[in-house]
Amino acid sequence: MGIGWGHKFLLTTVVITRTLDDVAKKLQAEVHKRKPFASLEQEVFLNILRTADLLDQGLEEVLKPFALTATQYNVLRILRGAGERGLACRELGERMLTHDPDVTRLLDRLERRGLIHRRREVQDRRVITTRITPDGMTLLNQLDTAVTELHRHQLGHLGEEPLRTLIELLEGARGTRS
Repeated sequence: MGIGWGHKFLLTTVVITRTLDDVAKKLQAEVHKRKPFASLEQEVFLNILRTADLLDQGLEEVLKPFALTATQYNVLRILRGAGERGLACRELGERMLTHDPDVTRLLDRLERRGLIHRRREVQDRRVITTRITPDGMTLLNQLDTAVTELHRHQLGHLGEEPLRTLIELLEGARGTRS
């Protein structure tokens, strides 16, 4: 005789609760926190921050030999995706993964390195379009495999279904879930 739906639900709830308790204890130990978290939401928030920081550290290590930050790498990828059309500074800022209050200075640094170029548009002199240069494309092409391998190493052990679930949960937390 098989396990009924109610028993399966109870078993699943117990497993999830125990797993969450183990995760909570792990984060508490990592940050040397003696008291329990104030709320489940606080614990989730801190787990997200801690995990994002660890993932970002891995990316920074891959980018370090190329004297590139994660934000600069993000801008180059956005410009590669924009193609020949390029993007205005405002559009670039909207597409960036992390907020940067000084996109102009960020672009200045990339332009000094010859990875991007900017040009004032003839039709509307107020608009300055930014495009990736061949050197910028070469740099991204050199990084593509290393970054893909890093992501596989960091997250591949979770498996496809848990990764898809994680995407849904994170999109829900951002309020962009459709």
